[in-house]
Amino acid sequence: MIKILLTLLAAGKLGKVLVSGGTMLLSLGVYALVYGWKYAAGFIAMLALHEGGHYVEARRRGLAVSLPTFIPFVGAWIQLKDAHMSPQVEAAVAFAGPLAGTVAAFAAYALGSALDAPWLLAVAYAGFFLNLINLIPVVPLDGGRITALVSPKMWWVGVPVLAALMLWKPSPVFLIVALFAAPQIWRSIRQPADLSDVPMRQRAEAALLYLGLVVVLGIMTWEVHEELSALRAVAAPR
Repeated sequence: MIKILLTLLAAGKLGKVLVSGGTMLLSLGVYALVYGWKYAAGFIAMLALHEGGHYVEARRRGLAVSLPTFIPFVGAWIQLKDAHMSPQVEAAVAFAGPLAGTVAAFAAYALGSALDAPWLLAVAYAGFFLNLINLIPVVPLDGGRITALVSPKMWWVGVPVLAALMLWKPSPVFLIVALFAAPQIWRSIRQPADLSDVPMRQRAEAALLYLGLVVVLGIMTWEVHEELSALRAVAAPR
């Protein structure tokens, strides 16, 4: 065991595992203090599986990618070290996260319904909602990277949506996204991406997959929200 640990440390891998695991445990502890340990564990699982989708797809394509890093009340992310990717590869890696996150949210929803566990329904709601928000077509969100394969001007849709969310429910997370998005948008105005080498069939497939996932997540976010509201109404004192 000691030899294995020394080998991992020498390869620089143990430190990365400790950072990823340590930030996950830190986030788990913070969320548990606020929401309780069961919901905290489920929420962290939603984040981890979403980022795991990105990680697995990036590794499958031979890309250099970091393990997920977690920050309480901000979220989680992976870092791709291959800066120059084709629009098709970038969109595929971006799509893998919301897809894995959606599957995880459906699993939590099915389990919560079967066990009559409201806290699992709350975890499912968080999964559906967060993956839906993540599909806003603005970089650095996954939606921006996916729709970049469809049209370099999709940010015209994403910016108003992000602005509306910031006004509806002010959050430092939305502000951080806006700060990261601003230079990307400015760059796309000055030098629009060239998609002439991307077949129209691939662009159409990306658009259909994106819209399909947005519709599914939108419906499920609303449905689970209504279920939780009904449960709260029944449990409320009269």
